[in-house]
Amino acid sequence: MAIRKFKPVPPGTRHKSISAFDDITCSVPEKSLLAPIRKSGGRNGEGKMTMRYIGGGHKRMYRVIDFLRNKDKYTATVKTIEYDPNRSARIALVVYADGEKRYIIAPNGIKVGQVIASGSGVAPEIGNTLPLSEIPLGTLVHNIELHPGQGAAMARSAGTYAQLTAREGGHAILRLPSGETRMVLTTCRATVGTVSNPDHNLESDGKAGRKRWLGRRPRNRGVVMNPVDHPMGGGEGRASGGHPRSRKGIPAKGYKTRNPKKTSKKFIIERRKK
Repeated sequence: MAIRKFKPVPPGTRHKSISAFDDITCSVPEKSLLAPIRKSGGRNGEGKMTMRYIGGGHKRMYRVIDFLRNKDKYTATVKTIEYDPNRSARIALVVYADGEKRYIIAPNGIKVGQVIASGSGVAPEIGNTLPLSEIPLGTLVHNIELHPGQGAAMARSAGTYAQLTAREGGHAILRLPSGETRMVLTTCRATVGTVSNPDHNLESDGKAGRKRWLGRRPRNRGVVMNPVDHPMGGGEGRASGGHPRSRKGIPAKGYKTRNPKKTSKKFIIERRKK
C-alpha cells in the first residue's frame, strides 16, 4: 500500500498525498450488503443545529460489516478487497462454504483467494478469529471484543493493532494502540494480524474542498469568536484567550475528564500515555 504524491498543478495538489489504492481489487460493492445512510447535517429532530461543522459531503452507502465473526461451522474464501468510504481501513468480501457473503475488516497482508476461519480450535493465522485464550502470547491482534459476543470494539481503524502480552486467571492482558494496558476476558474474541491500510496517517488532503467532500464544514477557532460564543473569545486584537478550553468551558490539554468511578476502571492496568 503506497502513498501517491502530486505535482503542484493546480495549487490544490501542492501538499496532496493520498493512497495509491493498489490493494483494491474491486470497485463495485456487493449490493446485498449495502444499507442507506441518512445524513442529519448536524441537526436534531426539530431542525436545530446541535453539532457544528457538519454538512454536505458525497452521498454514501453503508457497508454492513461482520464484527461478530460468529459463523464457526464454515470456512470462508476472500473474494475481493474493497474501499469503504465510511472507515479508514479496507474491507474484504468473504464467501462462506454455504454461499453466504459477508464483509469483514481486511487485515494487512490478506490476499484474494485466501481461506479464513473463526471459532475455537482454529489456527492463529492472519485473518482468523478465535478466543484470546487460544492465541499465543506476543501475537498482534485487532477487532477485539470487550464483552463475549458483543462484536469487535477495539483496534478497528487503519493500521492499528494490540499486543497480547500475558494471561492471568480468566483475563488476557492487552497493550492497546493508545499505550493503555488493560485486561479483557479470555473468552472474548480477536482477529490475528493488524488492520489494513497502515499508511493512512501519511495522507494529506491538499485543499479544503476535500474535507467538504467528506462532509466537514469550515471550523473556526474559539479565539476569534466573541465572548458570547466561546470562553476564549473577545479581547483587543490577537488576544490569546486565556487557558485553552472547550466551548462549554471544560479545560483542554491535560485536564482529566474520565469518571474515576467508571466500572471499567478496574480492568485498566496502566492508562494511556499523554
